[in-house]
Amino acid sequence: MPESDSATVPKARTSEMEARSMVGITDRYIREQLEMRRERLTTAIASAPAPAVTIRFHELLSEVDSALKRMDAGNYGICEVCNDPIERDRLIEDPLIRLCLDHLSSEERRALEGDLELAAGIQRSLLPPTNLQLLDWQMEYEYKPAGLVSGDYCDVILPSDSNGELTFLIGDVSGKGVAASLLMSYLRATFRSLSTASLDVNKLLEAANRLFCESTMAGQFATLICGSAGRDGELQIASAGHCPALVVSTDGVKQVRATGLPLGMFSTSHYTAERIELQPGDSLLLYTDGISEARDRNGNEYGIESIAHFAHKCRSQSLQQFTAMCLNDVRRFSSDTTQSDDQTMMVIRRDKSANALPVS
Repeated sequence: MPESDSATVPKARTSEMEARSMVGITDRYIREQLEMRRERLTTAIASAPAPAVTIRFHELLSEVDSALKRMDAGNYGICEVCNDPIERDRLIEDPLIRLCLDHLSSEERRALEGDLELAAGIQRSLLPPTNLQLLDWQMEYEYKPAGLVSGDYCDVILPSDSNGELTFLIGDVSGKGVAASLLMSYLRATFRSLSTASLDVNKLLEAANRLFCESTMAGQFATLICGSAGRDGELQIASAGHCPALVVSTDGVKQVRATGLPLGMFSTSHYTAERIELQPGDSLLLYTDGISEARDRNGNEYGIESIAHFAHKCRSQSLQQFTAMCLNDVRRFSSDTTQSDDQTMMVIRRDKSANALPVS
């Protein structure tokens, strides 16, 4: 389509085309996974050490062949009881399933609930400490999944020595549920491993993006802000397609927009870092789109301007009160609706007494 015509495509149609493209990418990925499993099972059967093991391998091979036949026939991913589509994130995790969530047996449902509760517990254990204070900085966050597990990413990496810088990250991976939470955990492990290399935040994003592109299926991506905080009130932040960061000061609220594409889109993506100097008492507010895109019962969006307005209004509150009040306003706005997306907010504030802190 010529560039001049692109603006005439209705938003709903564009979203539909994107959704169809994602379905096609997912189907190709699942077929590749099934074919790979078939090849490995065939090899395992040829060298199986015992008849009982061989029988089980043949059963699995039969299930894989059946799934591939359903894919060729065009009825793969359809529940065998109600003929409704099976949840795509479940098909990605297990390409052999035949039933949607509504038609699992009681035993299967209990097993799934147990797995989700275990995953939620593991995810909570990966979150950074709250009410953190280090160097010239105070940090607070609130993490509220829409379900048991979340695709939002939130982390704080402490410096290895007293002269190092604090690294902070907030992001949102594509998709929802368990599949998204697994990507979130992968991102955390990636950034924590790379942080030992003492890279600038833009180079840290570039390295993480290359690994993300090489290790995930096509169509998976993540928006993310990576920042560092040292002494003297200076922050560096680089954004991979994430919501604008907000610098909240007595003079007003300034937006800091994205400096690059989301992670996972192109392995050669480059990012630039922006330097920001905060005065004592100023704050940097980061959030995921579950907050900016929260809606009321009439479908109105909360929006970035509302976040900025309320943040400036309560800027003089303690950091804990500031974070709680900002999120309470979002909840008040959307109180008549069900939370449909994960919500995370992180606030980094320069300590009001920072000028009095000794520099070692």
